[in-house]
Amino acid sequence: MNSAVHPPVFEPNSNLLLAALPPHDLAQMLPQLDEVRVEAGQVLCEAGDPILHIYFPHDCLVSLLGVAEGRMTLEVGQVGREGMLGATTALGHDITQVRAVVQRAGSASRMEGGRFRLEVSRNPALQRVLYRYTDSLLAQAIQIAVCSRFHVLEARLARSLLVTRDRLQSDKFHLTHEFLAHALGVRRVGVTKAASALQQQGLINYSRGNIEILDPERLAAAACTCYQIVREAGAAPATDTV
Repeated sequence: MNSAVHPPVFEPNSNLLLAALPPHDLAQMLPQLDEVRVEAGQVLCEAGDPILHIYFPHDCLVSLLGVAEGRMTLEVGQVGREGMLGATTALGHDITQVRAVVQRAGSASRMEGGRFRLEVSRNPALQRVLYRYTDSLLAQAIQIAVCSRFHVLEARLARSLLVTRDRLQSDKFHLTHEFLAHALGVRRVGVTKAASALQQQGLINYSRGNIEILDPERLAAAACTCYQIVREAGAAPATDTV
């Protein structure tokens, strides 16, 4: 499915990674960016694909899924307005390492991959911002891998819901059992049982994929300590002042 391209419309600070760039460097990049609309469930790239486009989300949310044997998946990170899809380009990679699936529809700024590589090579400020962001993605992936191995599903689901809440800045959002199963690397029945347990405790309300977090503080207590680590790792990049 192709993203719908619209005339560029850039709101100040709508993507925090772009906003972290010095104004002069950002101004040089803007003419190379298109605004696109992405839809929920849309696959922006598959693991092993060439990196054709770089995405800077504004109000959409993208799930990064590690893939094994073409069918088994595990969410290793999320990309919202704090970051970008295709950050490993800054490290010289031209092949995607994950499947990127749109979790919430919205808009993003998109740049052709070749142009972005050229921009990175000649823009030290962009390099510094990308290195910090890539390091944060790696920290998230490591912690999620540890969490998936050692923590119970109920706590992992609580962690995942809270991270989504933070990215979307909303207590209400839509996530199907199927999507959560892919993200957590479990069967749908496992998601059903874990969600029912959280609902019975009065922490969430979950009906037909519509989730409402009723008590964020108690849900955080039910989550493993990985939530705070992933949350801190996913914080927006600091403004480049060098």
